[in-house]
Amino acid sequence: MISVIITSENISENKIFIDEKSDVNHLKNVFRVKIGEEVRAVDGENEYICQVEELGKKEIVLIIKECRKDMYSLNIQIDAAIGILKNDKMDLTIQKLTEIGINKVIPLMTKRGVVKLNEKKDKWDLIVREALKQCQGVRPMVIDEIKKIEKLSLEDYDLVIVPYECEDKYTLKNLISNQKKDIKKVLYIIGPEGGFDIQEIEYLKSKGANIVTLGKRILRAETASIVVGGVLINEFQ
Repeated sequence: MISVIITSENISENKIFIDEKSDVNHLKNVFRVKIGEEVRAVDGENEYICQVEELGKKEIVLIIKECRKDMYSLNIQIDAAIGILKNDKMDLTIQKLTEIGINKVIPLMTKRGVVKLNEKKDKWDLIVREALKQCQGVRPMVIDEIKKIEKLSLEDYDLVIVPYECEDKYTLKNLISNQKKDIKKVLYIIGPEGGFDIQEIEYLKSKGANIVTLGKRILRAETASIVVGGVLINEFQ
């Protein structure tokens, strides 16, 4: 079903008013929706099954047929801190982490990072919106502001995981199997293309982060981001 992302301001009684120019154009000229056709709308909390009532030049009106609570988001909060990657690699990572249900991405400024940014890109939020429509999610993934490693609030998490290519014994599987406490919030931290500097690893260790290996093969940063996210969702959801 075609999906559109709205806010509570778009809703009035039993109707939804779509007035964002890009959404109107997409529904009318790309999907070519017709009067009476069903459309799905989400506002970050609820899913609305609607029927198209009006197709105007600047506004589309939907009638709400059914309101459903969010059944797609995880019961556990899994955040990913990612060393900023080059353009298409960062875009791919954000897209795929949205699809699998990661709660938040924190772009990291690291010592060996190739990309130097002071603030997040607007297009990252756009990638999240489009990926959310595709995967039929309800709650958009949050893209946090760019941070340095020492600015991460590690104390807010029940479990902090750092895959590191120089670790060769303690695996992600070992770590997960040893968890006995109730885990509600998880953060995993992935380095940039150049990997972590040893001082960054020592700092994370000193703050209680768990350093693990993902196996003998060296994964690209974007691959590791998606693989670790998928494993954690499978284990903790």
